[in-house]
Amino acid sequence: MLKRSTAPAQAIALDPAQILGALPLAVAVLDEQDNFVSVNYAAEEFFGSSRAMLLNSRLSDILPADHPVFLVLERARHDGQTIAEHDMTLESPRMTRRGGSVQAAPLPDRPSFVVLTLQDESAARALDQQMSARNAARSITGMAAILAHEVKNPLSGIRGAAQLLETSAPAQDRELAVLIRDEADRIRAMVERMETFGEKKLERQPVNIHRVLEHVRRLAASGFAGHIKFVESYDPSLPHVSGNRDQLIQVLLNLVKNAAEAIAGADRADGEIHLSTGFQRGVRLTAASGRSRANLPLFVAVRDNGPGIPDDIRRHLFEPFISTKAAGSGLGLALVAKIVADHGGLIDVDSRPGYTEFRINLPVFEEPPESSI
Repeated sequence: MLKRSTAPAQAIALDPAQILGALPLAVAVLDEQDNFVSVNYAAEEFFGSSRAMLLNSRLSDILPADHPVFLVLERARHDGQTIAEHDMTLESPRMTRRGGSVQAAPLPDRPSFVVLTLQDESAARALDQQMSARNAARSITGMAAILAHEVKNPLSGIRGAAQLLETSAPAQDRELAVLIRDEADRIRAMVERMETFGEKKLERQPVNIHRVLEHVRRLAASGFAGHIKFVESYDPSLPHVSGNRDQLIQVLLNLVKNAAEAIAGADRADGEIHLSTGFQRGVRLTAASGRSRANLPLFVAVRDNGPGIPDDIRRHLFEPFISTKAAGSGLGLALVAKIVADHGGLIDVDSRPGYTEFRINLPVFEEPPESSI
């Protein structure tokens, strides 16, 4: 019979500074005048500043003095307990964090000192929205397969009959025959668009995202966005994206077209579309199995100065059949979200009157490891 050891587990001495540095939450300690006393690595990423710069500055150097976060700090010091606020916007020339959570707790030994923790929840919300949008897209996949079989074949017969009627019908009835034919074409086009949601294996290859953007810009400038000014801000040092060139063109062309239509709808003579790329640290996506995390350091952004997206539509923007256009089908952005998700990426939108930006985070292409013989 096996005997269990009754000896207590040996305590392991751990460095609190290492634990604090490993936390994914941004943690900062502020003194009574809101000077930074201590910050962890996540706080450096959150504020977009180095530890040395933060420790020589105040929170008011980063955020305006009337920002609600200072009320949270004041209440924590006055009440002597943890105060939390959610869905807060932290914005300065160096950073923009929307929908974040803030917690402030006084230090027991020094009540005037406050431990401030900050968490950016925008990426998590964007991921939840895209997962729900992708699930909805998968349901459309099955529906499209049924429609392709049950609708497209009868539509061909209806269209053929309408063409025959068009040639033989009296002049007063010919318009009705044309209407039947056009409606049959419209329904067929809708079914074909829905068929693009089918699950197909993505063939990855190294893609120069700047050549993709230049191709999209030329297409737009020679067609639907010929009257709109383009502003390009690219990081030439970016490595290749891991993805499919044709699908990335489809995604960016859709976003640029939406931007052009938004500007045209607002009738702005100073309409501009900004195309930008860059490197963003700290963006990772956990795989469904939970075993690995994909790094998504490359971002591509499409920004316009149109009227913005209404708040009641923004949270459902990537779901099928949701559209801000009177004649829109609501499948364009749903397809965009699906293609980005198929690439293992993330897409998010930030919008307010006069400003709308779609930002896509994508993985870097990595050569497959050579197999050893």
